Amino acid sequence: MPMEKTQIETMIREALPGAEVTIEDLAGDGDHYAARVVYEGFAGMSRVKQHQLVYQALEGRMGGELHALALQTSAPK
Repeated sequence: MPMEKTQIETMIREALPGAEVTIEDLAGDGDHYAARVVYEGFAGMSRVKQHQLVYQALEGRMGGELHALALQTSAPK
């Protein structure tokens, strides 16, 4: 069963308190999303580590309930 946009957003916000999270359903099918996450805790981290933190927030749902997630991550400017 596909994930809801709000569920993805909630999971990321709970794992990364204070993050600005924007989720877009790319195909309208509940399986292909884009996420933009701006989080103070990303400061000084590599892009790979930032993405790993977001994937960890999704608690193993990537590749299952959530088929594709295009990520853009950054620390606030």
